Amino acid sequence: MFDYEGFEIHVLPRIKETPEHGTPPGADRYVYIGHVCRHGANADELGEAVHFHADGNNVFKREEDAVDEARHIGRAIIEGTHLDLSVLPIVSYHHHPG
Repeated sequence: MFDYEGFEIHVLPRIKETPEHGTPPGADRYVYIGHVCRHGANADELGEAVHFHADGNNVFKREEDAVDEARHIGRAIIEGTHLDLSVLPIVSYHHHPG
């Protein structure tokens, strides 16, 4: 988890699912899933987090590379420079507990 400009960037590197015939040794095999949320938010609640993940072309040789890329994506979402994702929905969403 990384703190950035009042938000949290959560990253979980994963090993890419490989086809049955396997992946050659040394092949790119790490991907990531992650989300951006406000401090202390419950990422599973609707409107509390912006989720993202590696697309089919984003595969990395090392787990650290996948984490670095995910952190970069998270920062872009927070800064508003990401093409598709933004923190605006979680900033403007107000959850009022009943």
